[in-house]
Amino acid sequence: MTRTAGNLLDTLTAKLAPDPGDNPLLPLVASGTADRATLAVLALEQTLVIASDQRSFARLAERAATGAPAGAAFFRLLSDGEAVAADHLTAFARACGVDEERAAAHEPLPGCQAYPSYVARLALEAAPADAVLALTANFASWGGYCATIAGALRHHYDLTDEACAFFDFFAEPSPDLERTARAAVEEGWEAGRIDERLAHRHGRLLQSYESLFWSTLARL
Repeated sequence: MTRTAGNLLDTLTAKLAPDPGDNPLLPLVASGTADRATLAVLALEQTLVIASDQRSFARLAERAATGAPAGAAFFRLLSDGEAVAADHLTAFARACGVDEERAAAHEPLPGCQAYPSYVARLALEAAPADAVLALTANFASWGGYCATIAGALRHHYDLTDEACAFFDFFAEPSPDLERTARAAVEEGWEAGRIDERLAHRHGRLLQSYESLFWSTLARL
């Protein structure tokens, strides 16, 4: 079978699929045994992640703009999505009892901020097409996590639709994002700008740092 960009994206996503134990907080939230203080820290840490990732995606879009227009479109879509998600996240934080004073006083947890720090590194030095591959593979598991959390927040914690909107936003499949990602990978593939080894390394590290995010919260 002839290798294609679509095959590459699907293969990498399958290789990087997380193990069930990679997110130890998920079963606690799903069963309603995670306490609300932990949910508040989740909101605080995720607020920092979203702000950092939005800047990183904007930077990747700038870097890709001259030679990789499809890649630039993908990263702009991500950056715009983070802005929407940030608004939704405010409602979740309020529902968890986080006010402006508490948010200002919060000291970030290193284990939770390793992920956005690595995304920022990708924004500085990764080839855009490699970053598209790595990020798209990572998002596959993120969406599933959010779907589970959104359902649990309603069922066990009596949160409103407004408070759950952040997780609903990421849980819903995005045909536009998937289509744009595949176009960006195809663009990089045809131009010979994809390094499969590096793309896999980026994706593996992203998945590991995301697992660290969740395990850090689970230990609280």
